[in-house]
Amino acid sequence: MDTATPLPAAARRLLGPGDPEPVGELNPGSTSPFFLICDHAGNAVPAALADLGLPAEELGRHIGIDIGAFGVATGLAGRLGAPLVHTRYSRLVVDCNRKPEATSAMAAVADGTEVPGNRDLRPEERAARVEEILLPYHSRIGERLDARAAAGLPTLLVSVHSFTPSLRARPAERPWHIGLCWAEADGFSRHVLGLLADMEPGLVLGHNQPYDVDMANDYSIPVHGEGRGLPYIEIEIRQDQIATPADQALWADRLVPVLHRAAETFHIPEDRA
Repeated sequence: MDTATPLPAAARRLLGPGDPEPVGELNPGSTSPFFLICDHAGNAVPAALADLGLPAEELGRHIGIDIGAFGVATGLAGRLGAPLVHTRYSRLVVDCNRKPEATSAMAAVADGTEVPGNRDLRPEERAARVEEILLPYHSRIGERLDARAAAGLPTLLVSVHSFTPSLRARPAERPWHIGLCWAEADGFSRHVLGLLADMEPGLVLGHNQPYDVDMANDYSIPVHGEGRGLPYIEIEIRQDQIATPADQALWADRLVPVLHRAAETFHIPEDRA
């Protein structure tokens, strides 16, 4: 099992009747070889948390949401006819790409911004966010991947993220238009990077940039990719490249032929299908 069983609705302690469901999906029955996830797709905050004490502009910054990532992910899902599982809550409520015990799962300070609603959290408050938001998301991913494996469907896992051009706390040039991040299993990532270099020669590509996969603290790729032995890519697109719906559509159009070509030319081992 990838995750524990989430709480039933009757036992919820955090989400109220007016709050959105934590998990969204597109094309759940698709048999496409691609399976898309978007860990930081939304920036909703449960009403009970009163916006974590932050103004809307902070929740709209990269600390609260992967700007543009959901638009790219939905564009890819539509063009590829692929399933997509995504979050709806802000990464500041609970970061769905962090293991629950990681300090950054509910950061008290994020890129120089203090988050009042994350200060001095009690264990039961942390547990409620994990059980009602993080675990339902990863349980849904695990269920869908289990069903694909049982049906004998090959799976190429695509995790869609975005990164800020510059951090406030550590200003530095981040020149990459797009980066792919990996841990030990780098085969599919390097294959896609090679195709991107050939098919989109004008791009500045990041090899394990702007960071690599943190096997100790990250969740999605360590558990669903490396843990299952699935070929995967973790896409990171610079946020100024995908700030508008038109730019997001352009990037989806750019990536689709690369991903199709990658699926045609990458051998998926039988025991990893």
